[in-house]
Amino acid sequence: MKIGVLGATGYVGGRLIPHMLEAGHDVVCISRNPARLGSSPWGEHVEARRGDVLEADSLAAAFEGCDAVYYLVHAMGTSENFADADRTGARNTARAAAAAGVGRIIYLGGLGGDDSQNDPQHLSAHLSSRHEVGAELAGRSVPVVELRAAVIIGSGSASFEMLRHLVEVLPAMVCPRWVTETRCQPIAIADVLHYLAAAAELPVESPAARHQIFEIGGPDVVSYRDMMGAYARCAGLRRRVVVPVPVLTPRLSSHWVKLVTPLPYGLARPLVDSLVNDVVVTPGRDIANVIEHAPLPLDEALARALQHIADLDVSTSWADSAPQRTPASPMPQDPRWAGGTVLSDEREASVDASIDDVFATVAGIGGDRGWYSAHWLWQLRGAVDTLIGGVGMRRGRRHPDELRVGDAVDFFRVDACGPPVLLRLRAEMRLPGDAWLEWQLSETGDGVRLRQRARFHPRGVVGRLYWWALVPFHAVIFRQQISRLASAAEARAAQPDHDPTNQSRADQGRTDEGQPDQR
Repeated sequence: MKIGVLGATGYVGGRLIPHMLEAGHDVVCISRNPARLGSSPWGEHVEARRGDVLEADSLAAAFEGCDAVYYLVHAMGTSENFADADRTGARNTARAAAAAGVGRIIYLGGLGGDDSQNDPQHLSAHLSSRHEVGAELAGRSVPVVELRAAVIIGSGSASFEMLRHLVEVLPAMVCPRWVTETRCQPIAIADVLHYLAAAAELPVESPAARHQIFEIGGPDVVSYRDMMGAYARCAGLRRRVVVPVPVLTPRLSSHWVKLVTPLPYGLARPLVDSLVNDVVVTPGRDIANVIEHAPLPLDEALARALQHIADLDVSTSWADSAPQRTPASPMPQDPRWAGGTVLSDEREASVDASIDDVFATVAGIGGDRGWYSAHWLWQLRGAVDTLIGGVGMRRGRRHPDELRVGDAVDFFRVDACGPPVLLRLRAEMRLPGDAWLEWQLSETGDGVRLRQRARFHPRGVVGRLYWWALVPFHAVIFRQQISRLASAAEARAAQPDHDPTNQSRADQGRTDEGQPDQR
């Protein structure tokens, strides 16, 4: 089959694609920015097309010739009003798919009771929106297979990272009462991928079956406190004390989650709001009725995820999905006459090392290695960003050495990566403007010329005041940064038996938690 994937750069989409390739399908990756796909391990094996679910006109050509389309996009965390954005995206997709003659749409939604089950339970805004997206996708003539899942257990998933940081950071927790009462049926990412792949070939037997809803989950039904205990057990931590109290609301809890986990408030709030709803598979919609498969127990799913983190084998992360850039912003490569005010700090250094050594050093910036200058100032800026609702510094890096376009690096994101001559990061902290940090490398007769450039496109007077207020700090930070990067590259080059290209053993042949890619 020719399979289209919307959300190819996201957490699930990035893992489903190699899964579908291995099954022998032709895969069309549909993305707002197809250039991001080229740096993926499977990039050369897929067809990349531009398409944005919020731009209806961009989808018709993107869907051309597709037998099935996976809808794996979600505006939560990237849009303040995610429900409106998701509703529009689903409506545009349904219309374009019908016009292009797509055979079916496969959609990954969220568990939780709805009116068709005569369930009076009030759903959170997040789960209600997930169900609404399924209904919008089914509003045209294209058959829809909707899979509904609860917490997905896998290295890098938003739910897993929230669980991991809460349990590892806090030896004791005062939690809302629903943490001990609400029931959840978590599922391993490997099982999610299995069901998604199988959904492409489910028969559509009648017009009544044009919107098929199946619920997927692992074999264990637990409370969120039980899940925390299971994580502590699998991670070898002492038993965590959870004290339930009746006064903590989901809103207060989401602020607490924001402080102790990498998730920003815009993502943590809807996730925490959803924790008050039971998310358990109902017998009438259990996918086991039509697909025979034995999903992993919770402890095994957690153990696999932890092993992948320990092996630096996190192929995709919740942080992979990036918000759209404001179209009017000047790009960092634009010339000065291209329009718009762009303020900059530019520095150069000569490095006595190979260009591969210098690039490997620069590409290893951030995460546990830090930013090579004024560590406390970077941490302070991250803390301030977290307090005002930004992403902060806790996202870290997917891998300590490897970078791909779209990867998160603390509160930056990789905007361009062209080894061994260019690395550009785009800032995603809360700013009165748009900012980039860029390194360009070129070989000279004496070694390598390293050029470092920080560029800022201010918004209004506040943006200009922000930049000029930080000029004294930039003078120290950026001067020290390029000097220490140069010294680190020279020290690296002087090490015996080192690999100047820094090719890693990890993240080159995995499709999901525990399943090697056999292509």
